[in-house]
Amino acid sequence: MAEHQASEEQLKIRELAEQVLTLARDNILVSLRFLDVALLQLEWQEKGPIGCLATNGASVQYDARYILKLYRQDPRLVTRSMLHLLLHCIFYHSFAYDKVERELWDLAADMAVESVIIEMGLPMATVDTDGEAAGTLRIWREDVGALTAERIYKYMRLNPITPREHQELIRLFYRDSHELWRPAQEIQMTPQQWKKISERVKADLKAFTRNRTNTAGLEKNLAEATRDRYDYGAILRRFTVMGEDLSVNDEEFDYIYYTYGLEHYGNMPLIEPLEYKDAKKVKEFVIALDTSASCRGPVVKSFLNKTYSLLKGSENFFTKINVHIIQCDNEVQSDTKITCDEDFQEFLAHGRLQGFGATDFRPVFAYVDSLLEQGEFENLKGLIYFTDGYGIYPERMPGYDVIFAFLEEDEMRQPVPPWSMKVVIEDDV
Repeated sequence: MAEHQASEEQLKIRELAEQVLTLARDNILVSLRFLDVALLQLEWQEKGPIGCLATNGASVQYDARYILKLYRQDPRLVTRSMLHLLLHCIFYHSFAYDKVERELWDLAADMAVESVIIEMGLPMATVDTDGEAAGTLRIWREDVGALTAERIYKYMRLNPITPREHQELIRLFYRDSHELWRPAQEIQMTPQQWKKISERVKADLKAFTRNRTNTAGLEKNLAEATRDRYDYGAILRRFTVMGEDLSVNDEEFDYIYYTYGLEHYGNMPLIEPLEYKDAKKVKEFVIALDTSASCRGPVVKSFLNKTYSLLKGSENFFTKINVHIIQCDNEVQSDTKITCDEDFQEFLAHGRLQGFGATDFRPVFAYVDSLLEQGEFENLKGLIYFTDGYGIYPERMPGYDVIFAFLEEDEMRQPVPPWSMKVVIEDDV
């Protein structure tokens, strides 16, 4: 009898929780209709006494008693938590979880989502702590800029917060558990599927936000979520050329004849191993550095370190190399020739950046053309131009590959020429 009553009570609790969640979902759909595709994509599953809401990108797990507890405390808390969780999915937050410091990423993702919700000022999702949270976010925005999870995370990596500050931020911005974000968790919805959903939300948002000013944070986070990601290391491999590398070529060496000679003629092998073999390795390329006012020393040197370590770490260098590091703002300021690892280390340690004027990309290309005419390069494969992108591009396509490398995406920046590649350098995320 007691078990039957307990079962009926549990069933009633689950039914009430489902009604509350349905009401919260309808509130979101009525106020933010551009989220319909994303919201209806998620399957809701009651998981017993877990004491939270959690999603793995395909379904949402919830505790019925926890939902009713939130509703009794403030009905808006349920809507707020559902919207918070949904934005995590749309902003792609769970799919970065295998390459970040998880505690910091959890907090950065929560702050980014809550910033968007607070900025929109939705009556059905406004809670009592929003005023205090908004004040905290204003301070962070002054230091970080646009409050995306990626920017907040990178800022916290460079400017560690105290344990007390960490707990205070959790108090203000926590709404859901990220336990199901763990990489080991089986996720049915792929990053590619969520990206398509996010792109649909981004398109629908344009019609919704006409003449509205409180969705800038939402648009910034969607732009970050839907931008193309690049494998910078893979792109650098386009700068490889065929050449001879000093090493034994096992593929063209027959050990049968070699050992036969040693056995029958003393130390006289019949066939000596080939000392050279063809290998795809970087031999000649150019790194152009935009030293205009917006590209400062630490940023430029960080890019150089990343580029050189990627190439050297994958053993893409010949014993002899010919790399030119050209500094340019609106004119070529310097050209440093790198022929070995010691040259590069010397440049990093003692090289000084020069320029800091306006930006014009054309002088670098004209200068490289002059080097080619002088016979400085045997087989120049490509040029990597690190810049903020605000400059004058050349009209003529050069006779080598070109990468324009940026630290971050910027929708205000003019597109790169069609004959070049664009890459946004991923830092930590």
